[in-house]
Amino acid sequence: MAEKVDHIGIAVNNIEEALKFYRDQLGLNMNGIEEVPEQKVKVAFLPVGESKIELLQSTDPEGAIAKYINTRGEGIQHVALRVDNIREKLAELKAQGVKLIDEEPRRGAGGSQIAFIHPKSTGGVLLELCERDT
Repeated sequence: MAEKVDHIGIAVNNIEEALKFYRDQLGLNMNGIEEVPEQKVKVAFLPVGESKIELLQSTDPEGAIAKYINTRGEGIQHVALRVDNIREKLAELKAQGVKLIDEEPRRGAGGSQIAFIHPKSTGGVLLELCERDT
């Protein structure tokens, strides 16, 4: 079972430009910018209550975020749900016939373990499962 919405991922062309709104105009605090080479992105997390907004900027024109923006434009790219045992949850979902993008977790920002569920199984929403130590 998911514990909560961990974050909402928003694809942006430029994190610094996006921060002018989220940080400077909305007044949200930023935890810093991190590059995740495995995902070909730079990310910035902005806490909002118990969840976060994750700004995602592609570092590679062939990366998933660049392709998303080229197809759909900037905007919400995924919703991430916090789980306490991602491997167990993936096995449960696979056994139930849920179409997974990732059958094994991979490294995400902030040292998290992440895996994506295919939108064909979720009514068109890209869902990320996210396990964090804290």
